[in-house]
Amino acid sequence: MHNSGANIKLLICVNVDWFFLSHRLPLALAAKEQGYEVHIAAADTGKGKEIEDHGLIFHALPISRSGTSPLSELKSLKAIYSLYKRLKPEIIHQVSMKPVIYGSIVTRLFGIRTINAISGMGYIFTKGRISLVQALMKQMMKWGWNQKMHLIFQNEDDLAQCRELGLLNTKIKPVLIKGSGVDLNLFQFSDLPANNPLKIVFPARMLHDKGLVEFIEAAQILAKKWSGKILFQLAGMVDKENPTNIQEEELRAWEVPGYIEWLGFVSDMRSLYKTAELVVLPSYREGLPKSLIEAMAIGRPIITTDTIGCREVVQPNYNGLLVPIMDGKALANAIEQLLISRETRVEMGLASRKMAEEEFSLEGVILKHLELYAGEE
Repeated sequence: MHNSGANIKLLICVNVDWFFLSHRLPLALAAKEQGYEVHIAAADTGKGKEIEDHGLIFHALPISRSGTSPLSELKSLKAIYSLYKRLKPEIIHQVSMKPVIYGSIVTRLFGIRTINAISGMGYIFTKGRISLVQALMKQMMKWGWNQKMHLIFQNEDDLAQCRELGLLNTKIKPVLIKGSGVDLNLFQFSDLPANNPLKIVFPARMLHDKGLVEFIEAAQILAKKWSGKILFQLAGMVDKENPTNIQEEELRAWEVPGYIEWLGFVSDMRSLYKTAELVVLPSYREGLPKSLIEAMAIGRPIITTDTIGCREVVQPNYNGLLVPIMDGKALANAIEQLLISRETRVEMGLASRKMAEEEFSLEGVILKHLELYAGEE
């Protein structure tokens, strides 16, 4: 690709610094290689220096991911306004709900070329949650999105929901890009381990909405028959800012030595997936789960829920199984079904890798974004 970004100022605005590093860093580095001057704006939890070490320019923003206090929200909006006004970037790529909503209000005022990425419709849009906050956000989206812009969706369901909510107008160009991609060279295929006990990994933050309670319930259902033969591993941090977080005390209470263990935040998920027999995420809703496409690239069968964002990564009985949300019993049955046959797990693991190569490669995702930056449709 030619160096289409020479001297063009690109600002990527996300809700929090660690999310940028885990989901958008390769894209920012690819844009930098194209000659763009790349700026990153996010809430600073101490990872700003790490971002700058990559040759990117970091701007700390006061954004709380789930707060709804009018005063702090106004502060966020004001900070975004000041930053955009001062920086005057040619292109702004906004990722995650608050940057997309507040940032769009500001880019509409300044007429900046805008690319918005909806990485899942988030907590407040999960089925059945109707609130004043949701109503207000819809109004802000309607106003902010009344401009020419690209709107990236990770799955068809979120796109359909935005249509249903009346948020799409004729100026918006919807684009479907499935997730943030997986580096197939980094996450290389690895044969199923010859482990005893067999490891079942839950790769997510410790949240109710990730289906953690159902995962534990499934483990408890299977304990009588499978205790000593399998090991349930929870790999993820406690996320205190999320309204559906599960406290450390509760996690510790669920642990059963040699059967259910909480590992906390795991920096090297690759090695963990290699030792896993299957990877399970019974989430209530996702944009598109990066953890699952990484596990697929390594060649693991997947069990997830038949819901928005999750169903995109599993073809039932091909590379894994889908279960209903909030159903620990169905989850236990699905896990047992795969535990019984190693042959099935091997076949599904190969199918997972194939799907990762065909649909979720990082290279493909980056290329699509760079085309949008360059103004190509």
